[in-house]
Amino acid sequence: MHNPPLQVADYVGPVVGAVVFVLIMARVREPARRHFNAIVVAGSAGAYLSGGGFGPWELLYAPAGLTAAYLGLRSYPMIGLAWLMHAGWDVLHHFYGNAIWPFMPTSSFGCMIFDAVIALWFLAGAPALSSRGATAATSR
Repeated sequence: MHNPPLQVADYVGPVVGAVVFVLIMARVREPARRHFNAIVVAGSAGAYLSGGGFGPWELLYAPAGLTAAYLGLRSYPMIGLAWLMHAGWDVLHHFYGNAIWPFMPTSSFGCMIFDAVIALWFLAGAPALSSRGATAATSR
């Protein structure tokens, strides 16, 4: 598969998007923040199922991603792990499969950066950035 050259925007755009995502999600109250994000990462497990380029092999990631997402209902680090798993799948797609958005050949690379950045926040326990998003200590 041919990999298009990467531009500065292919790096900066996903980082900016991830920072905006974190700023918004950090304001959501617990436990809704954790539950909502477990659902979002579960949905990401199916992102490549409709033509990702690996044929039946695409089916291998979905159950692993869904398992990590399910465990994320009670654990931010598991949500972080699920996003890191998705970032790994994005890397494979960037180099060997089809881009997540066919109209943007570098989209899998961008998705990998976005996923890795937000994974770091989840691995850190997805801390609230204000008292509005915080609740009981049991939110992790």
